[in-house]
Amino acid sequence: MNIPSSFVFDNAPDRRNGDSIKWNRYAGRDILPLWVADMDFAAPPAVLAALEKRIAHGCLGYAAPWPALVDVVVGHLQREYAWRVEPEWLVWLPGLVTGINVACRAVAGDVMTATPVYPPFLSAPGFAGKKLAAVPLCLEATRWRWDFAAMEAALAPETRLLLLCHPHNPVGRAWDSDELAQLASFCQRHDLLVCSDEIHCGLILDEGRRHTPLAAIDPAIAQHSITLMAPSKTYNIPGLGCSFAVIPDAALRRLFARTMRGIVPDVNVLGLAAAEAAYRDGEDWRLALIEILRRNRARVESAVAAMPGLSMTPVEATYLAWIDARGLGVPDPVRFFEDAGVGLSNGADFGLPGWVRLNFGCALSTLDSALERMSSACCSQSSKSMARS
Repeated sequence: MNIPSSFVFDNAPDRRNGDSIKWNRYAGRDILPLWVADMDFAAPPAVLAALEKRIAHGCLGYAAPWPALVDVVVGHLQREYAWRVEPEWLVWLPGLVTGINVACRAVAGDVMTATPVYPPFLSAPGFAGKKLAAVPLCLEATRWRWDFAAMEAALAPETRLLLLCHPHNPVGRAWDSDELAQLASFCQRHDLLVCSDEIHCGLILDEGRRHTPLAAIDPAIAQHSITLMAPSKTYNIPGLGCSFAVIPDAALRRLFARTMRGIVPDVNVLGLAAAEAAYRDGEDWRLALIEILRRNRARVESAVAAMPGLSMTPVEATYLAWIDARGLGVPDPVRFFEDAGVGLSNGADFGLPGWVRLNFGCALSTLDSALERMSSACCSQSSKSMARS
C-alpha cells in the first residue's frame, strides 16, 4: 500500500517532556516506553481537521451526540460488521473503562472473566462490591482458547455477568465465529449477561479476517449483551475520552443508564467531533495503520523468536504482543527489561506473572532500538545462566 505522506507513522511526533503519561513514566531515564496501549502515531488528518474546525467555532459548551454523528456510527457498524443497530441502542460514555464499571454495578450478581485480561476487568467487580471468578484461558500450542470446562466448574449460582475482551487484550486473539457461538451458548445456558469490550475491533491484523461483534451472531445473545466500542484505540485518540455502549434490550439499557446517573459525566464536545470524523473519514488512514502494524508485528515476532528465554503467540489483532518471559529465570521481568532500557507492561497486572506486554504501535526506529536492547539483555542473561550451570 502506498501510504500518503500526510499520514504520520514513522516520523511520529516527539512526546518527550510533554503531557504523555506513556513517555513521562521514564522521564530523565534512557528507557523506551512500550507499555500502555497508546500509539505514538499522529491522529488521522481528517480527525485533526475536524477538531480544528470545531475549535474555530469558539464555543466549547456542553454537547450531546447529534443526529449526523449517530448516523455515522450506525452506518459504520452496518458497513464494517454487517451489524444492524438502532440509534436508540446507543449509550454514550466518556470512556470504555467507565462502561465496564457501570456494567458491574448495574447487573445484580457476581462476575466471571478469563485471564490474563485487561486490568480493569479484574478491578471493576470489586469496586462494585461483587465477587469475581477469574478463569485462566488455555494455551494450546500457539493459541489461547477458552476453557469451558473450567468455566463450568467455577460458575457460582450468584454469577450473572461475563466480562468478555474481544479482540483480546493482552493475548491478541480475534475470537472466531465458532468460539463466539460456544461462548454465547455457555451464557444462555447459565442465564448470564455479557459485557463485551470490543475497543480493538478495528485492528484485526490477519488478512482476510473480519471482526464479528458477539451481539451480531444471534438475536438471543444480543438481548443479553452490552457491547462497548470506541474510536480511541483504532484512530489513536484515547485522550479525547469518547466511547459508547450498544444495548439492544430496552430494560437493560434503562438499567445501565440509570446506574450512570450522578457519577458519569457527558462526553466532551471534542471527543464527539473526533468520533464523527474518525468513523466518517478515517478508513484510508486505518488501512494504512494496519499495514504499519503488520510490519511491526512481523518485526516483533521475528525478534522475540530469536531471543533466548522469550516466546510469544501470534498476534491476530491489536498492537500488543504478549510475551512469555519465564524462561529468562529472573524474578522480575519488567525490572529486567527496564534495566536494559525498555519499559513493558507487567503480566501480573493482567493476572499472569512472568509475562510482559509490548506495545508495537510506535515508529520503526523506536521499535528496532527497543528490540535490540531486549535481545542484548536476553543474550547476556542466557550466557550468565549457562556459566552458572
